[in-house]
Amino acid sequence: MLKRSKFETTQSQIMLRAEELIGAASNRYRITVQVANRAKRRRYEDFENNEDVMMKPVLRAIIEMSDELTQPEIIGEL
Repeated sequence: MLKRSKFETTQSQIMLRAEELIGAASNRYRITVQVANRAKRRRYEDFENNEDVMMKPVLRAIIEMSDELTQPEIIGEL
């Protein structure tokens, strides 16, 4: 029996979001490194908070970055 996460994000949705990120980036290598760095940072944050996370850090980073790309208002003013 497959274990279903509470996030209803399918693999095809992840692939579409990753393609959007790569398509919007001027440099494929740079966006790949940015996703990896965000995932690494989130992994350590989750480890320090002792949270039981259902979604892998790389998938969460792709989703967050694609959301920031399509919805810039969620970033906020600095």
